[in-house]
Amino acid sequence: MSEFIQRVDASEYETDEPVRYLVRDGIASVTMNRPGFNNAQNSQMTYALDAAFKRAVSDDAVKVIVLRGEGKHFSAGHDIGTPGRDINKEFERAHLLWDHSNKPGGEFLYMREQEVYLGMCRRWREMPKPTIAMVQGACIAGGLMLAWVCDLIVASDDAFFQDPVVRMGIPGVEYFAHPYEMNPRIAKEFLMTGDRMPAGRAYEVGMVNRVVSRADLEAATYELAAKVAKQPRMGLALTKQAINHVEDLAGKRTAMDAVFAWHHFAHTHNELLSGDKLGGYDAKAMAAANKKSAGEAG
Repeated sequence: MSEFIQRVDASEYETDEPVRYLVRDGIASVTMNRPGFNNAQNSQMTYALDAAFKRAVSDDAVKVIVLRGEGKHFSAGHDIGTPGRDINKEFERAHLLWDHSNKPGGEFLYMREQEVYLGMCRRWREMPKPTIAMVQGACIAGGLMLAWVCDLIVASDDAFFQDPVVRMGIPGVEYFAHPYEMNPRIAKEFLMTGDRMPAGRAYEVGMVNRVVSRADLEAATYELAAKVAKQPRMGLALTKQAINHVEDLAGKRTAMDAVFAWHHFAHTHNELLSGDKLGGYDAKAMAAANKKSAGEAG
């Protein structure tokens, strides 16, 4: 029996521009551009984000980077059910990892998520330039990861944050920053209930810097970006490095390593039990469960 598997990539992209890039007045806007699917992150988008961030970091004219999502929502998380779900597709990798697409068993998902989720999020967190997430509407699961790697978060008052993947039998998303983004006891409630955390509550627990009306979100975000951009480049880079270092001394990086392994134990456990790594939840099933849970909580 061959140790490799030939998988078929049946993905169909709705756009050739999953991420838009614009620089104005020293601020790079990196915009997720899959509004029809609430900016669900497939590999096409993830690699496009990586390219946009590289472009911004390499451009001396860029002082601050703003990450945003086109449409009603910031991001509904990982793509687990759109026509553009490209999980079986090989891409030119950003890290020194081998191709996942022809690998058997748990190696398939482990190598892919090491590359496009954990690895990229860690690299984006370490960009030397300041980053600001502009969050409106839903910021769910993989969407949290994108917001959390940013240095600052400005949210609209109708935004909410949620990680419902415990429903899949999984202990949180791959970039496991929950106990560092909020108090550990709050993080347990956040994960164990899977409830939506409103923007106001996210501000109270220290996860969000500012909450403004949807109408004022863009202006407030870019006003903050312009203020940060006035500071000296090296001072900003060293400040970011210092605070990230303190977080890592408190165990953030090693905790993620451990939880990433448990995350993949859960995927493998699900597959052994049911044949489905996601515990029976595709995009539609998860969306329905989220809406039901939100109704019960309300």
